[in-house]
Amino acid sequence: MGTHVIKMPDIGEGIAEVELSQWHVKVGDLVVEDQVLADVMTDKAMVDIPSPVHGKVIALGGQPGEVMAVGSVLISIEVEGAGNLKESAAPAPAKEAPVAPKVEAVVESKPAAAAPRPAAVCQGPMVAREADERPLASPAVRKHALDLGIQLRLVRGTGPAGRVLHEDLDAYLAQGQSNASAPVAAAYAQRNDEEQIQVIGMRRKIAQRMQDATQRAAHFSYVEEIDVTAIEELRAHLNEKHGASRGKLTLLPFLVRALVVALRDFPQMNARYDDEAQVITRLGAVHVGVATQSDVGLMVPVVRHAEARSLWDCAAEISRLATAARNGKASRDELSGSTITLTSLGALGGIVSTPVLNLPEVAIVGVNKIVERPMVVKGQVVIRKMMNLSSSFDHRVVDGMDAALFIQAIRGLLEQPATLFVE
Repeated sequence: MGTHVIKMPDIGEGIAEVELSQWHVKVGDLVVEDQVLADVMTDKAMVDIPSPVHGKVIALGGQPGEVMAVGSVLISIEVEGAGNLKESAAPAPAKEAPVAPKVEAVVESKPAAAAPRPAAVCQGPMVAREADERPLASPAVRKHALDLGIQLRLVRGTGPAGRVLHEDLDAYLAQGQSNASAPVAAAYAQRNDEEQIQVIGMRRKIAQRMQDATQRAAHFSYVEEIDVTAIEELRAHLNEKHGASRGKLTLLPFLVRALVVALRDFPQMNARYDDEAQVITRLGAVHVGVATQSDVGLMVPVVRHAEARSLWDCAAEISRLATAARNGKASRDELSGSTITLTSLGALGGIVSTPVLNLPEVAIVGVNKIVERPMVVKGQVVIRKMMNLSSSFDHRVVDGMDAALFIQAIRGLLEQPATLFVE
């Protein structure tokens, strides 16, 4: 038997060190070729590290949250044959990570309510743990248990290393351990528990970028109300006529189109500002970042060359990128290079927001929710669909008047949707 050492790979782009975000294996696990061993985080994206060999994990080279240099020992695997380890390169046993680390970055998606549950889940309904013992579970599972009024320490985990899964919560309820009154009783029970969550991986990158943006840019926000009745009628008509063959349209591709048209008259908004070199770069290509919420945090996949896309092409690309981001499959290229950002929380968009710039961009357009309100039109009170745009700009390079005119131009395009397509 020999030892195969896997070192932190050179991911490119001149990156000298990366953050170890999450282990998918532990010491003692048997692994196969191409199995994902760990996730590492660069400045732009999460990267999977696969195994090039079959074997048994004998040492881990770091802890989640640790910043590791390219070329440092990531993991050691016992393999048949000689392996690739030189005696001087043996990793120190002290670097082994514990089998069950307290803080985890594992995120599991909640299964559909109607999905059948595997028979393997139907084990003993309850497991006894010490009162202070913290069972392994993802943040999503912990929230689900809290919503159901279930004490997680009482649930038998069927996942790796005894991890509690969504299916285990459902099995616990199905076995009659939590009757109809249990969630109500638990909701009023006194609680003294605490949970510490280490800020690592994507959450750390988001925190750093948001802090950097608010410290470096001179933010100012501008809010404008828009009547979207006409464009919503157009969207409904197009979906009825072409939805089955071309796909359904949301409001987002119309907003992207409005950005593209408005930027022809306001090129200073489609720019990046290098504040160290004191250089503003205006770009002809419109690469729209579409802020997307994922289980690991906010990500901004990029619709490239939006100026050259039709409504349906843009809609398909937004859908593809959003799915990739939510599944953690978006590449570094798909998460970088935007020139202006569009952010929306859909039905949760609220009335007003103050979005944070996606540096080095100088403008971000925020979309709030659509509401029906009585409005006065030509002396008559009518019900209209209204929506606010809450947008932020970098006042170091964008004047307030220009920002207002830019948003007013978008308003005009959306309220008279035919103008979106008039060249």
